[in-house]
Amino acid sequence: MKTVFQKPEALTDMPMHYCPGCTHGIIHRLVGEAIDSLAIREQTIGVASVGCSVFAYDYFNCDMQQAAHGRAPAVATGIKRVLPESMVFTYQGDGDLASIGMAEIVHAAARGENITVVFVNNAIYGMTSGQMAPTSLLGQKTATSPRGRTVEEMGYPIKMCELLATLEGPAYLARVSTHDSRHVLQAGKAIKKAFEIQQQKKGFAMVEVLSTCSVNWGMTPVKALGWLEENMIPYYPLGVYRDVTAKEGN
Repeated sequence: MKTVFQKPEALTDMPMHYCPGCTHGIIHRLVGEAIDSLAIREQTIGVASVGCSVFAYDYFNCDMQQAAHGRAPAVATGIKRVLPESMVFTYQGDGDLASIGMAEIVHAAARGENITVVFVNNAIYGMTSGQMAPTSLLGQKTATSPRGRTVEEMGYPIKMCELLATLEGPAYLARVSTHDSRHVLQAGKAIKKAFEIQQQKKGFAMVEVLSTCSVNWGMTPVKALGWLEENMIPYYPLGVYRDVTAKEGN
């Protein structure tokens, strides 16, 4: 019988700890599928961040390195420079990447480091009880913004793709979503493209994936998917923000 669906070889059999309705598991699978599709598992090294994805080293069936909070791009830079023929990726949440790790991601992008970054944006600190994140939306209620985020108190949410697109270094920047099957397929293509950019030695590639956090949003998984589509996408428009291969006709 023909196999039409199976677990990627790039994922282990370890049961994931993510909450019901969380789309981290989907994004892990998309990363695993990209690694399998490109046949790069034996040369891939992932860097796990601090946050909900802190146990990523248990789930990806490749060499993994744990980084201190926010330092994944710096760790990935070191690995890639020591082992330039390896395929190096980071897997980071919005608190890790856009808050404590802002300097690391900006400078790695500015230098055009030849690494792949998977950035999961669920607009909240998921692991530590739902505090406001740099990406939390205006009006969004969190543990540290119980009346809702305001410009006067907290400023505007940070748009990472748009911010990094102002730099010369990045080769590929894209924002995708996981709120329905069509967009999940599009997300998978973007993640694979980000690894291909690294294969081609084009430079820094980041895919921002809009994700849900139904528990800390206080919603059912189904309502959380709808909230993402109705509230996050209007503020964080989907699309490709930089693609150097497009200029080359690839």
